[in-house]
Amino acid sequence: MALDLLIENGQVVDGTGSPGFRAAVLIEDGTVAIRRGDVSGLEAKRVIDAAGLVVCPGFIDLHSHAGLTILGEPHHDPKVRQGVTTELVGIDGISHAPFKTREELHRYIWLDSGLNGYPPMPADWLTVADLLGKYDGTVAINVAYILGNSPVRIWGVGWNDRPATAAELEDMRAVVREAMEEGAWGLSTGLDYPPGGYADTDELVALSEESARLGGFYHTHTRSKLRSEGLLAPWREALEIGRRSSIPVHLTHYRQGAQGVGSHLDYIGLVEDGRAEGLDVTFDCYSYPYSGTHFIISLPDWAKDGGPERVMAALRDPDDRARMKREMSTEGFGSMWLTNFTKAGNAAYEGRSISDVAEMRGQEPLDAVFDLLIEENLGVSVVSLGTNQHTLAAFVAHPYGMIASDAILFGEYPNPRSYGCFPLVLAEFVRAEKHLRLPEAIRKMTSFPAQRLGLPDRGILRDGFKADVVVFDPGRVKAPATREEPRQYPVGIEYVVVNGELVIDRGENTGALPGRALRRGRAST
Repeated sequence: MALDLLIENGQVVDGTGSPGFRAAVLIEDGTVAIRRGDVSGLEAKRVIDAAGLVVCPGFIDLHSHAGLTILGEPHHDPKVRQGVTTELVGIDGISHAPFKTREELHRYIWLDSGLNGYPPMPADWLTVADLLGKYDGTVAINVAYILGNSPVRIWGVGWNDRPATAAELEDMRAVVREAMEEGAWGLSTGLDYPPGGYADTDELVALSEESARLGGFYHTHTRSKLRSEGLLAPWREALEIGRRSSIPVHLTHYRQGAQGVGSHLDYIGLVEDGRAEGLDVTFDCYSYPYSGTHFIISLPDWAKDGGPERVMAALRDPDDRARMKREMSTEGFGSMWLTNFTKAGNAAYEGRSISDVAEMRGQEPLDAVFDLLIEENLGVSVVSLGTNQHTLAAFVAHPYGMIASDAILFGEYPNPRSYGCFPLVLAEFVRAEKHLRLPEAIRKMTSFPAQRLGLPDRGILRDGFKADVVVFDPGRVKAPATREEPRQYPVGIEYVVVNGELVIDRGENTGALPGRALRRGRAST
C-alpha cells in the first residue's frame, strides 16, 4: 500500500535539540515514521525531494490572537506560510468562551475587537466545547485553547471593578473546572485588560489551583501597574501565583521593554532564580522589537469599569474626556502607528503615527484618537517600538524561552511579526548572527512549546507522532516583513504539512483545511 507522502533526502532536525541527520520522513494516516538508509523501494502517492532542505516539526505558536479571525479567514496564510501548524488562542486573559448569553459574548468581542477582531457574525457558541468544534476540519492549522480569566470573571462577577464574593469565587472555580474538562489547556490572564485585570492575586491563586488540579498551566500577561512597586513586581506576582497554587507559570511576550529600564539580566535572572527555587517557570518572546495591542488599553481603568458601553460613554462625555486627557501621557505618539480602520473616510490614517493623524485631522493627539475610537466602534489597533532590540537576542536564545508571535492579523499595517516572527529566527538569530544553533532554535519553536502545553504526540519528528511537518531552505529562508511593508510572506518555507496533509506546497497554499482543535486529554483526536 502506498504511503500518503514521502519526504526524502532531507536533513531531519527532529525538534529535540539534537543535531540533524539524513533520513526520510514517511507520512501515512496522519502520522510520521523516520527511516534512515535506502527508501527507494517505498511507494508513495507523493514524493518530495528535500535535498539541501531541512525537515522539522511544525512550529507551535504559544501566543496567537487569531482565535476569531481564523474562522473568517481559515487558510490563515500569514501564519501557515511561516511554518506554524499549531497555535494557542485565548491568551492575555481574553478567550471567547464560556458565556451565559450570546449578548455577553458579543459585548466581549466588541470590547476587544481592536485586539482580536471579529469572527463571522453573529457568533453562535457559548461553551468551550462548542467553540472548539468550530475549528475541527474547517481551518488550516491546529488550535489549542486556553481559558482567559476575563470571561470567568464576567460569568461570576460581571464587568465591574470590585472584589469577588466568596460565592462568586466558588462559581468561578466551577467555570474553570468545566472549561478544563471540555479541553482547555490552562488559565491565561491579561492583567492590563478589563475585566480580568480587576482580579486580585488571591482570586488568581484560587482559579489557578483549579486549573492545576487538572494539569493546566498559568499563561500570563502580567500587571503593568505593579511596576510602581519595583521593576520586576509584575512578574514576581506571577511567580507568587505559581508558588501558592502549585501551577506551572509561563511569562508571555517576556523581554526588556526599553533600553536603560533596568537590565535584561534582571528579567532573565528572575526566571533562572525561580527555576533554581523549584518553580516550573518558562517564557516566550517574539523576534521583532515592536509591540502591538488595541488603543483602549491606554485608557484609565475607571473609563472601562462597566464594559464597552462605559468606554463609549467616557469617550463621548466632555468631562470624562477632559479627565482622561489629564491622566494620560502622549509620550511616544510620534512613533506609535495606528491600523485596522474600517470606515472608508479613515483609510488615510492606516500606518500613520498618532502625531501625524492628529495633524491631518487638525486636532490634539488624544482628541484625534478618542474620536477615531468612537468612529471605529473601539476597533483601533496600535503598534509601537516596545522592546530593547539590543538585548532581544538574549531572550530569543535563552534555554528557558520559546518563540511566540503575539500576532494580530488585521489592518493594512499590522505588526510585522504577524508575518515574519518564526522565519526571522531562522534567518537572523541563527544563520546571520549565530545567537543559537539551528537544532536549538527549532526545539524552542516545536518540542518545547509542545512540552509546555502538554501535547503528547506533536512537536517532535518521531515514529507514531502526528504529521505536522515543515520543510525549509536554511540558506534562503528569510522574513521580508518590515514596519513599512508588514504584509509580506516569508521566503524559503517550501512545504508545510498539517495532520498529514500538504497545506503549503512549493511555497503556495493548497487550500486544504486539515486543522482541528487539540483538546486537553484528547490531543490526538
